[in-house]
This record gives sequence, C-alpha cells and structure tokens, in this order.
Amino acid sequence: MSLISLDNVAFGYSRKQQVLHDVSFNLRSGVNVGLVGESGSGKSTILKLLLGLARPTGGRIQFGDAELNPGDRAFMRDYRRAVQAVFQDPYSSLDPRQKVQSIIAEPLRALRIPGSHQEAVEKAIHDVGLPVDAIDRYPHEFSGGQRQRIAIARAIVARPQLILADEAVSALDLSTRARIVDLLKALSEEMTILLVSHDLAVVAALCEEIVILEKGKVVESGRTADILANPAHPYTQKLLASVPRMPA
Repeated sequence: MSLISLDNVAFGYSRKQQVLHDVSFNLRSGVNVGLVGESGSGKSTILKLLLGLARPTGGRIQFGDAELNPGDRAFMRDYRRAVQAVFQDPYSSLDPRQKVQSIIAEPLRALRIPGSHQEAVEKAIHDVGLPVDAIDRYPHEFSGGQRQRIAIARAIVARPQLILADEAVSALDLSTRARIVDLLKALSEEMTILLVSHDLAVVAALCEEIVILEKGKVVESGRTADILANPAHPYTQKLLASVPRMPA
C-alpha cells in the first residue's frame, strides 16, 4: 500500500535557483527507504516538503488518496499523526527546560489525541529501551544516544505510519549509531521509515529500497541490495567508491 508518492516534484526558490527537478518515488507501507546523496543533492528540501513546511513549485505529493496540502489545518492534523520526524542533532532537538515526560507527550497534546497520555508516553519509553523513570528527568541528564532515543520516543508516541529520519544517527559515535540503527530496525516492524542519509552503510542495514539523488534529480532507485551490488549510474558508483574500507 502506498503511503506517500512524489510525482514529478520540483522545487525552486526562484527560476534561477531550482533545487529539485522532476523527483518521483513512492513510500510503501512496510518498506523502509533510504534517500541518499551528498550535501546539496536536495535531500533536506524533500524532507521539508514531506513535513509540509513548503509546497512544491511543480508536480504533486500524494498522501493516500489526497494531495498533501499544508494550508488545510484539518488535513495536516491527520497527516502529522501519520507522519512524524526524528532529526539529526539529539542535543538541539529537545527542549532543555522540559522534563522528558512533557517532551514525549508534546505530539499527543498538539494533535489532541484522546486517551491516557501517561500510558502512551510510558509505552514509547519502553519501546525505545529506556527505563520508565527517565520521564522525570531532563535532557541534560542523558547521553547523546539516550537523547536520540527520547527523540525517537517523541516521534512514535502517537503511533504514526511513517517516520522521517533525517540523518538520525550521523551525530552519534559508531557504537551508539549501531544501537540506534538496531532500534529503528525493530520499530520498522510496526511503522515505515524514510531514512535521509549520506551513509550507505546505515542505509544498507535498515532500508529495503534506496533512492539516489544528485543535484536535485533521482539518478537511480530500486532494491538496496541490487543497487549496492551493481550500481548502474556513475554517481552511485562514485558514492560507493568513497565508502571507507578496511585494508586487506
């Protein structure tokens, strides 16, 4: 089942400053997708469009049977319940003045979700592998990896269909990165993940499909294993060649 589809999406700040050019791909339920490219490739712009923070200047983004419309408040409330985000920096993405309980419950309040918020927060904390007493502490009391777990708990507390993970492990050390990837993989049994990343190793570990962006254009897409084993486009070959390897 298609969750979100991008159909010939274009975006530009002006006619002379085009960022995206006819970008098309689908996000299907149960299939994690890696969106890969170097800085300036358009990954962050696509994420901004998918968050409803900007509108395409061409093409369309479809959510289910409806076009993504940031100007429709009722539509966006339903959309934001279905689509949540985890950002790169676990240090700046959490309000240091709030306890973890309040941070994680924020989407429940903003989206006016009924039911016990306390139970939902405790389930989210459990799902990301933190002790329940973490909810009574402040972000500065946690390590970077633990803070990212809190950010992930905030993203999943409303039980969305799709998580937009924007370089969600790139600010972490190697061992912590591996644990967060394992966490995301476990969560993907319940929800779908779009991983925006420049790290092919992380994408290979988590995503069944991959979309390669170069200068705002999709140059290659398909099954991750197939493309990494036999890249057809020179840009994909270049990305693979740049991955560090242990000497023989």
